[in-house]
Amino acid sequence: MLFFSYFKDLVGKEVTVELKNDLAIRGNLHSVDQYLNIKLENTRVVDQDKYPHMLSVRNCFIRGSVVRYVQLPPEGVDVDLLHDATRREARGG
Repeated sequence: MLFFSYFKDLVGKEVTVELKNDLAIRGNLHSVDQYLNIKLENTRVVDQDKYPHMLSVRNCFIRGSVVRYVQLPPEGVDVDLLHDATRREARGG
């Protein structure tokens, strides 16, 4: 639940999602659920030459199990908040 809460705070911000098949999609985070399924709006593919068939896609739903990485905007990362949350998780509370 730690990451779900964190991602909910990033709704509306631009993120880049790299999938396990090496496709990287950048877009505005519209929503995220408890399974870390992600809905992006105003999407664009990072490597357009490699994936030209994805140029027309503007909105997408990404199943959480196919996500490799999520790159966050630098202003969206609150390191102190993450440290506190991970300490609480480690203690079990």
